[in-house]
Amino acid sequence: MAQQDNPSAQPTEKSPGDPWHAFGYLMSGVILYGIIGWGLDRWAGTDFLVGIGIVFGAVLGIFMTWRRFLPAPHAPAAPNEPQHDQHSDEADETQEKQ
Repeated sequence: MAQQDNPSAQPTEKSPGDPWHAFGYLMSGVILYGIIGWGLDRWAGTDFLVGIGIVFGAVLGIFMTWRRFLPAPHAPAAPNEPQHDQHSDEADETQEKQ
């Protein structure tokens, strides 16, 4: 009998555009900073810091989502490939003349 690989046994990596990442960033920011604001409200005897914490958490979650979904920057040249610039070309020409 042929041995088959179990596809569920191999780890699967979700794409960087997974909407659950966005949801997780937004919810965790709102919950975490909302709780921090609530705690500061209880400690300081105020009632507005929980709102500030929730708004700050939402803004931070949106920022984290935006950063996550930015396109990847162009990768630099591989270390095995020679990198030529104007200065190295001039140095090569000078060495050839000598």
